[in-house]
Amino acid sequence: MNRPAGIDALLERVRRGYRRIDARTAYEAASAGEALLVDIRYAALRERDGVIPGALVIERNELEWRLDPSGSHRVPEATRHDLRVVVVCDEGYASSLAAESLHRLGLYRATDLIGGFQAWRAAGLPVTAA
Repeated sequence: MNRPAGIDALLERVRRGYRRIDARTAYEAASAGEALLVDIRYAALRERDGVIPGALVIERNELEWRLDPSGSHRVPEATRHDLRVVVVCDEGYASSLAAESLHRLGLYRATDLIGGFQAWRAAGLPVTAA
């Protein structure tokens, strides 16, 4: 019988499937209109720490439905499968699993932010109150 891999091994495996980006790269891509930042943190974290200006807030449990370009519940920004989506969670763990799930939906340019929102804030990038 095969032993379950565990979360660390799972994260390592899914992260090999795409290139993660750092906070400065995400900021520059979003500022240039080349990427859509998607904040998947739940409301209590956004209220506690603030939000990234211009980021689309879609909590994790709705992500695939809202970003599927062919789905009936998609957000207006989800226009095509080659959309560059940068998923942001609190510390960069849940976002890795979310980005991998978006790849399975055909959003092949989806990635996530290394270190999540906390890395964004530590880099001194813009944050506003929720």
